[in-house]
Amino acid sequence: MLGEYPIVGRSAADIARSVERAVTGGALEPGQHLPPLRALAAELGVNPNTVAAAYRTLRERGVIETDGRRGSKVRARPAVTAREMIHADVPAGVRDLSDGNPDPALLPPLTAAFTAAASHADARPVLYGADPVDPDLGALTRAAFDRDGVPAGPVAVTSGSLDAVERVLAAYLRPGDTVAVEDPGWGSLLDLVPALGLRTVPVAVDGEGPLPEETARALAEGSRALIVTDRAQNPTGAVVTPTRARALRGILAAHPDVLLIEDDHGHGIVDQPLSPLAGVTTHWAFLRSTAKAYGPDLRVAVLTGDPVTLGRVQGRQSLGPGWVSLLQQRAVVGLLRAGAVDAREVAASYGARRTALIDALARRGVGAGGHSGMNVWVPVPDETGAVARLLQSGWAVAPGARFRARSPQGVRITVSPLTVDDMPSLAEAVAHAVAPARSRRYM
Repeated sequence: MLGEYPIVGRSAADIARSVERAVTGGALEPGQHLPPLRALAAELGVNPNTVAAAYRTLRERGVIETDGRRGSKVRARPAVTAREMIHADVPAGVRDLSDGNPDPALLPPLTAAFTAAASHADARPVLYGADPVDPDLGALTRAAFDRDGVPAGPVAVTSGSLDAVERVLAAYLRPGDTVAVEDPGWGSLLDLVPALGLRTVPVAVDGEGPLPEETARALAEGSRALIVTDRAQNPTGAVVTPTRARALRGILAAHPDVLLIEDDHGHGIVDQPLSPLAGVTTHWAFLRSTAKAYGPDLRVAVLTGDPVTLGRVQGRQSLGPGWVSLLQQRAVVGLLRAGAVDAREVAASYGARRTALIDALARRGVGAGGHSGMNVWVPVPDETGAVARLLQSGWAVAPGARFRARSPQGVRITVSPLTVDDMPSLAEAVAHAVAPARSRRYM
């Protein structure tokens, strides 16, 4: 028994499911301690080894963690509690700047590309045993990687960036291994790592990407993998500069066994040059997604890496979904050949909006950052209060808790639904929301 919630089960799997159901449903809260092994075993009438196996399963899933001599407790942010659940409900009439979606007006039309892809499929149906990568997409992708200085390697296709990251991590890491991640960073990634039974090591970032000293510390402490966003970092908009890339490559060179994963999801919506890190470590992967430039529903990401890593990814993929639809891949080929997305035009559009908001905030004494992409990160002293006050003013923003581990509080504002003319009124509302509350005296 734990508080008012009874842990039940006779097998390790049943006990683990009982605890996980309680965490998911809120009956067991973050930070709450679980009973000692022997005490729970006696209560359930099972061998202590059975409870130990259940607790081990829960730790591997990221549901609980060890709290020294005090035993085990529910993680502060259990993997079963997705960060996407951390949000403010958006009432009618409130403008939603929290979802991180691209501007639909900047997405290309898909009809012609899919029509051509469907005609190709009618003439040459894809059957079992076909190459999982469309040869034209593979060639176009490899040529683009070559132009950007990404080391040579085979090409694979996955269902989006997160799918690629999961497959690469699973190819090498085991439950309990540590992964160095950006802080603040992509909320879905911060959920994925513990969901795989892995442990996150936060690495602070600035406008140029991960801080070298923080990266060196994380790798020296035994992190098995490092995940870096090259451009349009979510949520800060950071861009890895050539100077920062040289520093990070030097650190990685001292840890050749670390698995490096680079996420360049901003490709197609940024005009900043790429400064890749890949090629220093033995095993690495570099990926790009179509989501931001062509639309989230396309669900196509391309990646390259060393032959062993790509071989493991494709081998495991063949035992699951098999491949990403060749129809979708052919549609992407059509979009690429048609030049359907003008990266400079898209980057300029988002850039004008980011700059207008950052400048408007600066004029009101509020600091903010966003070097690329579609988001602006605003440090705040109290993000819960800031989000609530902005809702009252008619603006919904994303609370920083979705993206943070140890970094200071902040809010993320997605500029894609805005025009430059919106920025003064939004900046005024933000300045009011982050201002210290006036003290009152009561007689």
